[in-house]
Amino acid sequence: MTSRDPIADLRRIAFLLERANEATYRVKAFRSAAATVAALPADELARRAADGTLADLTGIGDVTARCITESLAGEEPVYLRRIESTEGTDLKGAAAVLRSALRGDCHCHSDWSDGGSPIEEMALAAVELGHEYMVLTDHSPRLTVAHGLTAARLRKQLDHVAKVNEALPEGFRILTGIEVDILADGSLDQEDELLERLDVVVGSVHSGLRDDSAKMTRRMLAAIENPHLDILGHMTGRKVSASGEGDKGHRRGHTRPPSDFDLHRVVAAVAEHGKAIEINSRPDRLDPPKRMLTVAVEAGCLFSIDTDAHAPGQLDWQRYGCERAALCGVPVDRVVNSWSMDRLLDWTVSHSTPG
Repeated sequence: MTSRDPIADLRRIAFLLERANEATYRVKAFRSAAATVAALPADELARRAADGTLADLTGIGDVTARCITESLAGEEPVYLRRIESTEGTDLKGAAAVLRSALRGDCHCHSDWSDGGSPIEEMALAAVELGHEYMVLTDHSPRLTVAHGLTAARLRKQLDHVAKVNEALPEGFRILTGIEVDILADGSLDQEDELLERLDVVVGSVHSGLRDDSAKMTRRMLAAIENPHLDILGHMTGRKVSASGEGDKGHRRGHTRPPSDFDLHRVVAAVAEHGKAIEINSRPDRLDPPKRMLTVAVEAGCLFSIDTDAHAPGQLDWQRYGCERAALCGVPVDRVVNSWSMDRLLDWTVSHSTPG
């Protein structure tokens, strides 16, 4: 296959990012890479692309190196293809399509942990929004500040949910679940027997968020490999102001920066094990950041667009997650809570048994 012009591809990406008013540092990354390639002899460029050492050059990072390699192989870079596929798209319309496709919410809390309303009230609000299911994911015991559920309390909750489901409108069901803490060694903060009983398990890091990259990466990989985990919740743990993200990659009113970990290894593990990455819709989280979400899309990951609701009105926050998903080109068919309840449960069962 005839190679493409990597310099032209890099400059085209930079141009499209500028036109979309994306962060300045992202634009500069592609323009700097184009300048580095332009100054490099063609044979050295080809050699470095073949042996994977492009990122060793000043001005070229992992993302731009991948674009260059794809271009030299005669392929339109995935990054460029993604931008052009959404170029001119009615993002509000695309977000609306995503929102209308969602059949449920896989992450919400009740007053059994740190939510403000009873399970019944949360469920009825979900019914009014047109959901077919709601996964109840109260916290696990180690998160005492959120009144996490001990094994005994979780068993009582499972019995209570069964009774509530009997009284809810036909066609709607509360699915049993948990937002289980990912502990320092990557294990999950609840008994395996209980995790096995639950319909959906969301795993999140709530402690040691400033661990170094190597430690956090090991921790996240161990959790992803656990057969009980289905969805990786708010994967960076960041907190932002409700006003969202600022230019140049900075967050306005930043209250907690993202955790540091090897994004490509984590994303690859999610895809390999058939798990999902949560697109957390809370205005104070909007997690993962767009740059990370884009990497996960390109890696072929599954996603779950969730509200992390702690009150009934917050169940309508899914539209914020849908906007981010549309902006990053998340395909509807890779959003697990756009699936029917039966398909969702088949998926969680498919990776719940070791081996």
